[in-house]
Amino acid sequence: MTSPTYQQMIFVNLPVNDLDASKKFFTELGYSINPQFSDDNAASVVISDTIVAMLLTKPFYATFTKKEIADATKTSEVLVALSAESRAKVDELVDKALAVGGTPAGETQDHGFMYGRSFDDPDGHTWEVVWMDPAAIQS
Repeated sequence: MTSPTYQQMIFVNLPVNDLDASKKFFTELGYSINPQFSDDNAASVVISDTIVAMLLTKPFYATFTKKEIADATKTSEVLVALSAESRAKVDELVDKALAVGGTPAGETQDHGFMYGRSFDDPDGHTWEVVWMDPAAIQS
């Protein structure tokens, strides 16, 4: 059990072809780069206080695994889902991603109480952005 003040974090490590292009894409979405954990091999993209995307050059990424690195433009290796505070915020983030180099991924999902859209980043990683009506998840 964790203490009430501890917030568990997630660090999503993603291999990228062009680190500068990937950094530009994510900063254009409004996220910041943490320079303390960034260098010529990696960029730490701060998505929230508890979510960080670590963009790693493929040679650097390869030092963390013995597995073949997936080509995310051809193979699905992960679906990263982010929550949004409203349907409008889902549209805002996905529309911005598409405007700065992302590509559509999948169909819009509209179930009334839940709404989501997705995009692929320039390296082919799929990002889903989802809103759920808070009343639908109340117990």
